[in-house]
Amino acid sequence: MEQNLQGTRVESDLIGRMEVPNDALYGVQTLRGINNFPISSFKLNHYPLFIRGLGITKKAATIANHELGLLTDKMAKAIITACDEIIEGKHDKEFPVDMIQGGAGTTTNMNANEVIANRALELMGYQRGEYTHCSPNDHVNLSQSTNDAYPTSTRIGLYYTHLELLKHFRKLIASFRKKSEEFATIIKMGRTQMQDAVPMTLGQTFGGFASILNDEIANLEFAAKEFLTVNMGATAIGTGICAVPGYAEKCVEAIS
Repeated sequence: MEQNLQGTRVESDLIGRMEVPNDALYGVQTLRGINNFPISSFKLNHYPLFIRGLGITKKAATIANHELGLLTDKMAKAIITACDEIIEGKHDKEFPVDMIQGGAGTTTNMNANEVIANRALELMGYQRGEYTHCSPNDHVNLSQSTNDAYPTSTRIGLYYTHLELLKHFRKLIASFRKKSEEFATIIKMGRTQMQDAVPMTLGQTFGGFASILNDEIANLEFAAKEFLTVNMGATAIGTGICAVPGYAEKCVEAIS
């Protein structure tokens, strides 16, 4: 890793060398992803709950790897702290890749790996890009593949999104019920088949809205249980290759 006076650092991968902004926590793989997939206006940093899911997933993997003796205490502590900062939303701007991309989420996974690695390097007293001391691939992504880390992060992000949706649903239900009481004595014509039918109160109309949404909350809560099933430890093709025995169980436990 080289730094220059133009405010950039030079990072390398198997394809070649690229200049990355010095103030960026992301690295060369993320920069390639930005250049490769300028497809939509929807960036990863538009979805903070998905980024939180990435942080939770990477933190759980690090805890499992550390407990299995695959990461030193110093490195694990730094990576976990970096993950906690991501979970808290402190580095959302460091996720500039397009949500529409090829590679089954590899660019997103590497964006997270690089941000975490570079922040961990800073916490350990090194410069960004000095990946011999903390590698996005060999340490942050240890025992993982995009094929288990990405869908797990997606499910966690969706679960948190569902919790936020329920909060708004409950506020709307409370508003409908308040209007139901407020309009309890106002008579209006009820309609069937697009024609006037029998009288009802305006309050009953809003009460019906509240009941419908309340039923939908139950449906959402039932469906959201599927988000709690994750495939961490499956790695690239579902066989668990490159993960040591016990890793999957420890990782899922850490997520829980």
